[in-house]
Amino acid sequence: MPEMLALQGLDVRYGPVAALKGIDLTLDEGEAVALLGANGAGKSTTLRTISGIVRPRAGSVRYRGRPIQQLDPGDIVELGVAHCPEGRRVFAGMTVLENLRLGAGRRRDEGGIREDLDRMSELFPVLGERRQQRAGTLSGGEQQMLAIARALMSRPRLLLLDEPSLGLAPLLVKTIFETLAELKRQGVTLLLV
Repeated sequence: MPEMLALQGLDVRYGPVAALKGIDLTLDEGEAVALLGANGAGKSTTLRTISGIVRPRAGSVRYRGRPIQQLDPGDIVELGVAHCPEGRRVFAGMTVLENLRLGAGRRRDEGGIREDLDRMSELFPVLGERRQQRAGTLSGGEQQMLAIARALMSRPRLLLLDEPSLGLAPLLVKTIFETLAELKRQGVTLLLV
């Protein structure tokens, strides 16, 4: 059985600047792997390349044996890869519920979407309590929970998380990492910067 994710010889440039050069990485189903490095080392670029936001100059990105480096981000999401970007990036003027529904944007199974909305309220009870609240009025930690929950609404098999604890209070960091451990127990594969 092929790895869930395999990067081979990945080369990414921003103009003349090499962001990634010859990167190889494999991730098996059910694993939780942390990608560590200094600022500017290419960690976020790696996630952005996997999710189709950035195109590699050379090399390949294979998901469950299939090359995906030339697919559009929406098609990659449909295959089962979700990306929770650095900096939360919630839609501040929209409600928590509207943000969550955006995460299920390409899904058409309304019953399953309702079940997943309930599941997000179980994983992150504060989101259930604040479904009608504007996302921009949430605390930083609550916004991070919302960003993770929004990514989970696509029902990913592989979840890419870019610095989910950045700038958060230790208690919220603990809560988020406990939730990530629970997701791993449920079978979600995690690649964490």
